[in-house]
Amino acid sequence: MDIHVGQSYSFLVTMDQNASSDYYIVASPRFVNGSSSPKAPGIAILHYSNSQGPASGPLPDPPIELDKFFSMNQARSIRWNVSAGAARPNPQGSFRYGEITVTDVYVIQNRPTELVDGKWRRTLNGISYIAPSTPLNLVQQFKVLGVFKLDFPNRFMNRPSKFDSSVINGTFKGFMEIIFQNNDTSVQSYHLDGYAFFVVGMDYGVWTENSRGTYNKWDGVARSTTQVFPGAWTAILVSLDNAGMWNLRTQNLDSWYLGQEVYVSVVNPENDKDEFQLPENTIYCGVLSVLQKDQAHRVKFSAASSVEKMIKIVVISISVGLLGLSGFI
Repeated sequence: MDIHVGQSYSFLVTMDQNASSDYYIVASPRFVNGSSSPKAPGIAILHYSNSQGPASGPLPDPPIELDKFFSMNQARSIRWNVSAGAARPNPQGSFRYGEITVTDVYVIQNRPTELVDGKWRRTLNGISYIAPSTPLNLVQQFKVLGVFKLDFPNRFMNRPSKFDSSVINGTFKGFMEIIFQNNDTSVQSYHLDGYAFFVVGMDYGVWTENSRGTYNKWDGVARSTTQVFPGAWTAILVSLDNAGMWNLRTQNLDSWYLGQEVYVSVVNPENDKDEFQLPENTIYCGVLSVLQKDQAHRVKFSAASSVEKMIKIVVISISVGLLGLSGFI
């Protein structure tokens, strides 16, 4: 099972194998270039209560390390069980997301590291994000002008890359289609704060309007982080029903640090008080620093028996953090 950067899975395992011995559980990185990258797998033991001996022999073989087609085919095979009676995402009152009218389309292209104003940076649609001195969410709530622009391009612009605090102008209760086009040589992973989106398609090559004919418009999974393979694209659909200023970023830490992110502004035109009120200890800075209140700092220590905090874990759960690696279990 391929688990990409920023993703997590829980597994249900049917214990129906021979209990003559324990079994290995192996996790190892994939799509890692360079001899200095970690290759040693993580190893755990699956133990039957009536096991007759320890696990032995060689570790199980992982898939071919750079077999991108295996990984993509696996990703496309993960579908939602729409016949189950469990709760599911419900954009605009309908689970039939394939029938909802798309209001905004963004084709977001990333490229390898490039020089922007003499500095090595990463970009999305030719823009390397630079954070203003005043946080964007405060700027939006206090209606401060001149800090950011709602002019993030919906396609790659054929112009020199630049630094900017450009923001995507989302339509409240709109239905946005975002296509991530990965022009880099490594797997990318993108996360959108505040939302779960439907992953409706991915393929190698360059996305075109005709690519929509391959979309899964019925039982695509809903998640907040999706992988984009090198030289490939991934398409998502998201219902913008959550007002706020939301971060859309790569989960690869080095690319994120170098500017590969953008914000999506979603404003409810009928009610500008949609969000929770700011807490009393909010830290104001930049042009809003005059609103800063004195901060009271208190440190409270407590100790508890580590034995009392121990619990038995009965579900195998594996997460891949902001390490820039994809994994296989």
